[in-house]
Amino acid sequence: MAEIVYMPKLSDTMTEGVVAAWNKKVGEDVKEGEILAEIETDKATMEFESFYDGILLHIGVETGNAAPVNSVLAVIGAKDEDITEILKNAGSGESAAEVPAPAEENKAEVTDAKPAPIPATTHSPVANTSNSPSSNEKIFASPLARKLANEKGIDLNTLQGSGDNGRIIKRDIDHYIPFTPSAPVAQFSSAPAGKESYRDETVSQMRKTIARRLADSKFTAPHFYLTLDIDMDNAIAARKSMNAMEGVKVSFNDMVVKSVAHSLKKNPNVNSAWMGDFIRRNDHVHIGVAVAVEDGLLVPVVKFADTKGLMQISAEVKDFAQKAKDKKLQPSDWEGNTFTISNLGMFGIESFTAIVNPPDSCILAIGGIKQIPVVKDGALVPGNVMKVTLSCDHRVVDGATGAAFLQDFKQFLENPVSMLL
Repeated sequence: MAEIVYMPKLSDTMTEGVVAAWNKKVGEDVKEGEILAEIETDKATMEFESFYDGILLHIGVETGNAAPVNSVLAVIGAKDEDITEILKNAGSGESAAEVPAPAEENKAEVTDAKPAPIPATTHSPVANTSNSPSSNEKIFASPLARKLANEKGIDLNTLQGSGDNGRIIKRDIDHYIPFTPSAPVAQFSSAPAGKESYRDETVSQMRKTIARRLADSKFTAPHFYLTLDIDMDNAIAARKSMNAMEGVKVSFNDMVVKSVAHSLKKNPNVNSAWMGDFIRRNDHVHIGVAVAVEDGLLVPVVKFADTKGLMQISAEVKDFAQKAKDKKLQPSDWEGNTFTISNLGMFGIESFTAIVNPPDSCILAIGGIKQIPVVKDGALVPGNVMKVTLSCDHRVVDGATGAAFLQDFKQFLENPVSMLL
């Protein structure tokens, strides 16, 4: 009896997937556990394993095409088996049963921080020195990338892949810019001076989700914003002392996460979620930390952050950032946030407002530390000030509630020792 393979739900927010590559052709043997296809979701491109043994009898979604979750992806069965009736009767299947989706919807999502620029790795003709310059077959690249490169006349030896272990994938081909050492400006624009020019780029599943979720949040949740200046002199001194210890490397963002965790325990109404016809008050503290990736943003979650020390928080955040860069974050890494932090201070941004990350009721935007004149004890002295802005969903959090949270957050950062008590 032939088995229908449905488009799986590979992330909590996935509504459709794009087949980036098929690893099997119609008529080929398929073993349970073998990689059947590569599927681009709203989070990442993920390998999809077969759950059945048999022959690949039918491909329902061609390479490069998108299809909704639960639509027919493929059919696996016995050789020469007639699947006409099966395909005729195939409706929405139960793909969620094939690849279990995370337990709750709408948990870890994106913020409105700017995505990281696409690395300019496609410009160097020596980027793939480990590959033979005479044969693309020896280059680590997906089948779709090879096909597109061949169609566009792109030498894969000139590319550095952004996939796992340096694998060249579709995104690298889409963003390819020819290497032109004598005319570096051409890397940014190939249009002759005085002539209009543009390029249309296919929207990734991740960017589609960013657009949909942020629009829903911005135009559904009534936002208001609270901004506060924080004296960072003591935090700078404390961090310097901690990092002077062997094996210790704590960032200001780690201190922010720890301060937020303590402040949420003191202000549980901020650690809440609008659930439509009720408000969920979370007793646990799971803090999402926005991380920029090529196609947008992911929000890995530091779980039970209030119970963890600075060193443990630092290690987790570093690990999440590396996994995000390597496209190895798993659904369990981005599920369950009860509050989100978006930090653009490292980019020199003084202040900004962020869009609430559903189902959270608040998101904290962190600006950079700026040295400015301040008045202390009646004297004008140099000071280090960090500006933060709390975006609140007014359905859950009122102005006084948000202000109380910010005051506690300020107290913890301005007196770092209090975080250890």
